[in-house]
Amino acid sequence: MACVLLFSRLLPFSHRLRGTSICLLSLFLSYLCYCALFPDGAVGQKSGNPRPSCQRADGAKRRLQKSLSCRSLSDAMFMDASQLKTDQRRASTPHIARNNTPIPPMMNLKFGNKKLPNAIIVGVKKGGTRAVLEFIRIHPDVRAAGTETHFFDRNYDRGLEWYRGLMPRTLESQITMEKTPSYFVTKETPRRISTMSQDTKLIVVVRDPVTRAISDYTQTLSKTPDLPSFQELAFRNQSLGLVDMSWNAIRIGLYALHLENWLRYFPLAQIHFVSGERLITDPAGELARIQDFLGLKRIVTDKHFYFNRTKGFPCLKKPESSGSPRCLGKSKGRTHVQIDREAIEQLRDFYRPYNVKFYEMVGHDFKWE
Repeated sequence: MACVLLFSRLLPFSHRLRGTSICLLSLFLSYLCYCALFPDGAVGQKSGNPRPSCQRADGAKRRLQKSLSCRSLSDAMFMDASQLKTDQRRASTPHIARNNTPIPPMMNLKFGNKKLPNAIIVGVKKGGTRAVLEFIRIHPDVRAAGTETHFFDRNYDRGLEWYRGLMPRTLESQITMEKTPSYFVTKETPRRISTMSQDTKLIVVVRDPVTRAISDYTQTLSKTPDLPSFQELAFRNQSLGLVDMSWNAIRIGLYALHLENWLRYFPLAQIHFVSGERLITDPAGELARIQDFLGLKRIVTDKHFYFNRTKGFPCLKKPESSGSPRCLGKSKGRTHVQIDREAIEQLRDFYRPYNVKFYEMVGHDFKWE
């Protein structure tokens, strides 16, 4: 309305103005009308992105600041095309929640490192190696590989890094262990372990070689029912008392011969011998000596064991949080095959000189008579 009145007042004088002046006057009047009609519009804003000013002054000399609520509304209403495309792409992909809160380092790291073993249970088969491993790993400062790695006798060509990868993660204060009973009777193993580390501590679980051979045969028979009789395998000529030393079940029990090979690479003080018989009758006592050998505090004690009369073998007492005791598998404590008494006596006569030599080498009488 104001623009119309202004034009009506100036119209009578228009004949006195030149063409150029009329154009300038028209532009000026148009600008005044625009300002009157759109007092809040920013003339300098780009037409392609007409954002509201949303500004407030907090004092004559203070900077103008955008209101948070206004900024949010403005951003939502006047999003540019590139941002819209970006958000559309994100919406079309599976949503992954992101949290900008810094995560403590411990949550991103696995505790400990995989280390080569400090101690290895190297033998012997059917001597009680599984029991020793299960009993000693109760100790909080011991971590052990769960399965037999057979690195030093079957997988040596895979390299130490492959072997290290089989180990559990341990803290600096913990001992890493593994057990593979066939190591004790494998000729190359002592040299290979020594090459890895001359400081490796070795544990050998030994047992009456005659009883051990029968136990070995019993286990094999359970897997191979058509196996020849024990006597056929143990003797080249039973009537003459000639024992077949090439049969693995017999050869393993020649402890003195195998130990000689180990002593070429390790001092006797670095090898601890566990009595397989006492492991059954006094597991806490044997575990106390093992802990001493490994430099561990005696934490595994008699309170951790109870004797299972059905299996004829000690089991670990159940933790308070568990509903069942922890015994070894079905293959442990298995009833042995009955062997002719004469064959047993012949084998005792055969092993006697080897046993005596073994007692002398280790400085302990295991009384296998």
